[in-house]
Amino acid sequence: MEIEEKNIKMKFHILAIICIILFCVAISPITLQNDTFYTIKIGEHIMQNGIDMKDSFSWHENLPYTYPHWAYDTGIYLIYHLGEISGITDGGMLFIYLSTVILCCTLGILLYITTNKISKNTLLSFFLTILAIYLMRNFIAARAQLLTFNLFILTILFIENFLETKKKRYAIAIILISIMIANVHVAVWPFFFVLFLPYVAEYIIASIIDANLLSKFILFYHKEQIRNLERKLAKAKEEKKITELQIKLQKAKQNLELQQEKETKIIEKAKERREHPYKLKIHKNKAVKWLILVMIICAFTGLLTPLKDAPYTYLIKTMQGNTTKSISEHQPLTLYNDKEMMIVLALVFAILIFTDVKIKLSDFFMIAGLIFLSFMSRRQESLLVLIGVVIFAKWVEYLFHKYDPKGTLEFMKLMTSLIGKVATIAIIMLIGVMIAKPKINNQFVSTSKYPVAAADWILENLDVENIRLYNEYNYGSYLLFRGIPVFIDSRADLYAPEFNKQEGEEERDIFSDYINISSIGTYYETQFEKYDITHVIVVNNAKLNMFLSRDENYKQLYKDDNFVIYERTV
Repeated sequence: MEIEEKNIKMKFHILAIICIILFCVAISPITLQNDTFYTIKIGEHIMQNGIDMKDSFSWHENLPYTYPHWAYDTGIYLIYHLGEISGITDGGMLFIYLSTVILCCTLGILLYITTNKISKNTLLSFFLTILAIYLMRNFIAARAQLLTFNLFILTILFIENFLETKKKRYAIAIILISIMIANVHVAVWPFFFVLFLPYVAEYIIASIIDANLLSKFILFYHKEQIRNLERKLAKAKEEKKITELQIKLQKAKQNLELQQEKETKIIEKAKERREHPYKLKIHKNKAVKWLILVMIICAFTGLLTPLKDAPYTYLIKTMQGNTTKSISEHQPLTLYNDKEMMIVLALVFAILIFTDVKIKLSDFFMIAGLIFLSFMSRRQESLLVLIGVVIFAKWVEYLFHKYDPKGTLEFMKLMTSLIGKVATIAIIMLIGVMIAKPKINNQFVSTSKYPVAAADWILENLDVENIRLYNEYNYGSYLLFRGIPVFIDSRADLYAPEFNKQEGEEERDIFSDYINISSIGTYYETQFEKYDITHVIVVNNAKLNMFLSRDENYKQLYKDDNFVIYERTV
């Protein structure tokens, strides 16, 4: 029976991985995101000039740049360059798209492996992996975050393996991941340590409970009282005093015995509650002591980067600035506008409230912390789904094991039959086609989102080295990718005073100035005069365009279906 079960699971693993790959290919976007364009150019710049900690792509002078994901930028440029020299039409963009597909497929497989490892339910791990990848579809892009998703799920896998086996290789792997994240995506390096905290918190709480400090303090009090009485009795000379002290001593010893019996009962009850908890399971894994040491070592790996102190300061500076208030992915989660997340949280709370699932305290801390981070920033929804699905699988597996322990194996047996394999792959392909069909004709570069033709016109008709072009945030990266110096792009931190203030220079808040100009929160001409703007490119439906189109001091030079270019004649 065990051999048959192993064969079924092996066949199912192969089927699941094939289906996950097909689904991930379908979910991967063809059109590149804004950040990808500056990633390519920065990678090229690093290859040619090294990490000079200076911006070379905007026309603002002396802007320092942190290079927060320099290793990823370099890797993406090398992939792009390989595609360019391959001789394939749009080979660079094609190779970047393929790298996104590969990273997405890798993420799906790692998530499946990790969920299966922790939940011990292969069938459930497959379905929840497909669901998680679907929920994360908006975060799948040629950006550094996609690589860090893979590293985060690997971290969870290695932590669980380390706590289970105590093998050093997992500890070394965790330390190497910390070094990679500090160089690949420095902004999320602090979140790496969030993954340790639930385990550490559970260990500390379990240690405090096991210590039974209150009871030990009471015992210490009684023992000290007995010792004091014995000392007084040894010094007493009067018979009346001796009798009085003997009575007190006898009573103190009786109190000590009662307290010792009480402590024994408390320990027995605590042990019983630990073995048969009502809801929260508190487990003290001694290996967590070594995990804490690993975490401390990882805290010093932030020094193993050419970015100086950026791993320790970058996120703090970002949170202190105002860029997060104006960028959509950094906005707080609003459940009314995110029905999928509302359903996910409803399922989580339903299992917690309406079932008898036993929850590890570390899992509770992890879920609670990730939900809190998600409400702070929508960007962290990805981590809630990525890590939360692993924990959710354990809870659902408990219910499966309780009510139908053999059901999953029977269903897997059905799915691994010839008809089952064909049906499963056909269903996944059908779902994949439904997801991929709307984007099948998409281009690598969207001409509606990015000024492709307008950039061609600028390069052919304007002296890009000497103009001071005002552009909008959402397509600035494409312009710099084309070699056109920009006013702003999606490297938001570059344009915030927390990052670009130089000693002895006047504070520059280019990002806030952009927000005020684009929203007509200030008179655009005042700001354009401040920056000595010579030309302006905006989307046709921009608020600013409504004013510029009627301003006699702005001459329209170019217009297409999506973008318009003006020359400032003042």
